[in-house]
This record gives sequence, structure tokens and C-alpha cells, in this order.
Amino acid sequence: MKPRFSNQRTIALTMVEVLVVVAALLIIAAIILPALAMANRKSNKLGCASCLKQIGVTYRVWAGNNGDKYPMQVSVTNGGAMELIATGNVAACFQVMSNELNTPKVLICPQDTKRIPATSFSRGFNNDNVSYFVPLNADQTNPKMLLSGDDNFAIGGVPVKSGLLQLSTNAPIAWSSGRHVLHGSHFWPARYRFFGYILFADGSVQDLTTDDLKKALQRTGVATNRLAIP
Repeated sequence: MKPRFSNQRTIALTMVEVLVVVAALLIIAAIILPALAMANRKSNKLGCASCLKQIGVTYRVWAGNNGDKYPMQVSVTNGGAMELIATGNVAACFQVMSNELNTPKVLICPQDTKRIPATSFSRGFNNDNVSYFVPLNADQTNPKMLLSGDDNFAIGGVPVKSGLLQLSTNAPIAWSSGRHVLHGSHFWPARYRFFGYILFADGSVQDLTTDDLKKALQRTGVATNRLAIP
């Protein structure tokens, strides 16, 4: 059998056509990637609020079984964590509520890259497994009291350290990216101002700007809000 030869030439893209395709792909990527990034940030922020809402429910259930008091109001001998929280042991507060909380994973903000979610409340569970602060003077009878929330505070421009923090109503407090929150993660997209999530004693979770946070401290009605920072 004689071999057959084809007169058809191999079809290939010209350099101009290749450049056109590459340019089109770059344009598509420039449109899609920012949208995906924004969707991811929105998902993470909603996840943070969801975690705090679950924590709020846990507080309420625990208080209902303990004379309408939170763990920071009940001594260790009576099953609470008052003395431990007073030393800055944030984890102890959630450890006594482990039956109501079920999983320690909700104690980590989805945008917290510096802390590790715990797999259980047993041995080894500590402040490194918690993203949120715990107040020492929270009171269920005062619905405007701070009950928990993001810990990425800065006082006078300096990020706060782990331990006890006393906030007066006129403290130069502001949100920052200096602790667990990545730069540009917690902010209002329209104004590019940082914000954080706060859980109140009435069970509500609010995203607050720095100005809103200062007003929230004033609405608590106490001269000094004492917080344990993990």
C-alpha cells in the first residue's frame, strides 16, 4: 500500500493570537480573583460572628444551671472559674462550660492564624486555643455588658498583651491587626477602617468600629471594664 500524503498544513496559533488569549485570561483573572477573595473574607467574618453566637448560647445555658451567674461570678469550689479567670486564665472559663459548648473549635476566630484549635477540653487545653477575651465583671442582669469578643485591641496604638486588661470609659482603645487578625481582614470595605466583633450579655453579636467600641464601653455603665486577654 502506498503511503498517503496530506496537503493540509498543521493549524497553529500565531504569536498575536497567543498574546490575545493570554491577555483575555489575565483580564478574567483580574475580575474573578478579587471577587473570590472578598467572598472568602465575608465567609470568615460571618464565621467569627457565628462562633460568638454559639459562645453566647453556652453562657446562657450554663448560667441557667448555676443560679443565673457566669463562670467568672462563681468560685472554683462551686464549679466556676472566678479565681482562675482573675489570673488571666481565659481557657478555664470555657473549660467549665465544656459540656454546654461541646467543641473547643468555636473558640478560634476563623481568621486567627496565630492560635491552634483544640481537639478537646481535656489535658493541654489553654489560652493558646482561644481567640476571644473573657470579662471579669460581666453580669447577666446588665444586657449591655461585654461578654466576649475579638481580642485585637490596641491601647494608644500599642497592641495589648495576654493577661488582664482594665479599660476605663475614656481609654484610648482602638481595633488593630496587631494580634490574631490578619491585616485587612476585619475592616469596613467602604471606609477601610478596622472593626471587631463583640458578644453582649443580651446574646447579641455586633460588628463595631473603634468609635462604636468606645460607646459600647460607656454603655456598660461601669467605670472600668476588666478583661482577660488570652
